[in-house]
Amino acid sequence: MPDVLWPLFRDNPHLTAALSALAARVIQTRINIRSGLRVGVITILHTFNGKLQFNSHVHSLVTAGGLYGLSDLWVPTVFHERKRLLEGWRRSVIKLLRAALRCGQLVSTLTTEELETLLAEQENRWWSVKIQSFKSKTHFLGYAGRYVRRPPIAQKRVTHVDKQIVRFWYKDKKLRRRIDVEVTPEEFIDRWGQHIPERYKHAVKSFGLFAPRAIQTTFDAIFAILGQERRPRSGELLRRSRPKQQKERTNSTARIAFITHCPRRLLFSFCTLFRSVYPDVSPVP
Repeated sequence: MPDVLWPLFRDNPHLTAALSALAARVIQTRINIRSGLRVGVITILHTFNGKLQFNSHVHSLVTAGGLYGLSDLWVPTVFHERKRLLEGWRRSVIKLLRAALRCGQLVSTLTTEELETLLAEQENRWWSVKIQSFKSKTHFLGYAGRYVRRPPIAQKRVTHVDKQIVRFWYKDKKLRRRIDVEVTPEEFIDRWGQHIPERYKHAVKSFGLFAPRAIQTTFDAIFAILGQERRPRSGELLRRSRPKQQKERTNSTARIAFITHCPRRLLFSFCTLFRSVYPDVSPVP
C-alpha cells in the first residue's frame, strides 16, 4: 500500500490486525469468481522496513491448486490476475479506512476533510502487488519465516550506541547501497517497540483450506486425492515422545515469546539501552 497510509495503520492497531483476513478474502474471492476453486491461504503480517518505520503489508502463501466447488475434484493450476488482485486489495483497504473514519474509529492527526481527500487520491493510484511462484514450500517459508521469528533489526546492522545517538544501516533497494541512519535512543526504542506484537497476537494466520476448522475435514481428502501421505502434526509428535511432566515446562517458556524471538546479545543491548532512557520501566513485561 502507499506509504502515506502507513501512519493510519500505525495509529490504529485494530485496523492493522484486520489486514491479514482482508488479503485472504480478496485472494479467495478472485480465484472463486474466475475458476470456482477453493484454495488454502496462509498470511504473514509484516510491519517494518529497513529503517524500522511502520510499513504494513501482507505476505501470502496460496496453494498452486484448489478444490473445485464443493466437489472432491482437485484442479492443479490456479491463475492469478495481477490487475484484478490489485484493484480488489486497493478497494478493500480504502473501504476499511473509510468505514472506520465514518464510524469515528480512525485515529489520526488529519482532519476529516483531509482524510477524505487522502483516501480519494489513493483510491485511484497504482498500488504494488507482487505475484511470485516458489518451487517448494521450504523456499517460501525460509523467506517469510525471517519476518516472523526474527527481531525488527539484526544486531550486525547496529554499528554505534551511546547516550546521544544510535547508528544503524539499511539497504536502499533503489540506490542499491547501504544508508546510515542516526537517531536518538528514545526514537530508536520507539521505532523498535511499535513492531512488537501484543501478547497472544499472531503474525501468521490461515484461511480457506488451511483454516483451523477446515484442516480436519479437508486435509485427509486432499492428501488422498493427490496420492500423498500426510505427515503427523508437530503437536501429535510431541504428545507421543514427550512425557506429561515436561508439558508444563514447555508452556511456561512460551510466556516469554519476546525473549525467544531475539538473540541474547541483541536483547541485552536493547535492555541496556532501554534502562538508560527509562530507568523506572522494565523493558520486558
